[in-house]
Amino acid sequence: MNKIFSYNLKKFRLAKGLTQEQAAERLNVNAQTVSRWECGNTLPDALTLPVIASLYEVTVDDLYRKSNTAYDNFAQRLASVYEKSRDPEDFMRCRAEYEKLIKNGELSTEDKWLYAWIHMYMMNYCRDIALEWYDKAVSDDPNDDPENYQLATMQRMWMYFLLKREDEIISELEEKIKAAPDNPRNADNLIIALIWQEKYDEAYSLFRESVEKFPEDWRMYIHGGDICKALKKYDEALGFYDKAGEIGTFFCDEFDGRANLYKDMGEFGKAYDEYMKMAEIYRQRGFDVEAEMIEKSALELEDKL
Repeated sequence: MNKIFSYNLKKFRLAKGLTQEQAAERLNVNAQTVSRWECGNTLPDALTLPVIASLYEVTVDDLYRKSNTAYDNFAQRLASVYEKSRDPEDFMRCRAEYEKLIKNGELSTEDKWLYAWIHMYMMNYCRDIALEWYDKAVSDDPNDDPENYQLATMQRMWMYFLLKREDEIISELEEKIKAAPDNPRNADNLIIALIWQEKYDEAYSLFRESVEKFPEDWRMYIHGGDICKALKKYDEALGFYDKAGEIGTFFCDEFDGRANLYKDMGEFGKAYDEYMKMAEIYRQRGFDVEAEMIEKSALELEDKL
């Protein structure tokens, strides 16, 4: 094993075009030490192994292998490690190495498609984890934390839309309404899905039916406002946003709705005011980061005032 290790040290050093003196300088040792390692007389300590591997753009395991496939750079080697392990930590290591190449403008065509490839596999991994945990969230008792349960439901719906699987979620929502017609959240979620599909007339019909059944549900009026805004029924939309505010919304949704409505109408001063009022409420509640984001939306309108 020592012979293989020593042989690899010399092979990798020569592949990088380094003399023993140059390698020693980068490893913060003297040239005699590098020579003794390559002759098999001594071995580097365990803490030095990752440093050597990094210098030669290989993995620590590569230092002990009988044979090593040639890679153009360390990022490609780490891509092969990630291909085998599919471990997110290996993805991050590989990505970091590619970021160095990108910064230095050193990517070959192979590097470019490999950089895309590792992200594609990580995307699939993240997709599966997201779906798994959204399913876990919506399997909880909705009465334990109604607001977060509804947020989880909406985010899960949006995930299905991103995956072009909206027909699945629509069918699921329709079945839920049949099973529990007196649950406003089921109608609420189907209205949201129809809005996302831009089926505004169908969404408006369901909204009108649902708001008669659940007249004190503020979410219904927010959706009514969004639908009417899309249909350019601006006065009606404004009335629905105001009604939601009278009932009391959870995240100042009526302010956001009115701001977007005023932007569509070209009344940017009113939109600016709505954003600033919303930001102030968020700041009073301690949501400073969110307040800054809302203020940014307001400041983006200053050129149009």
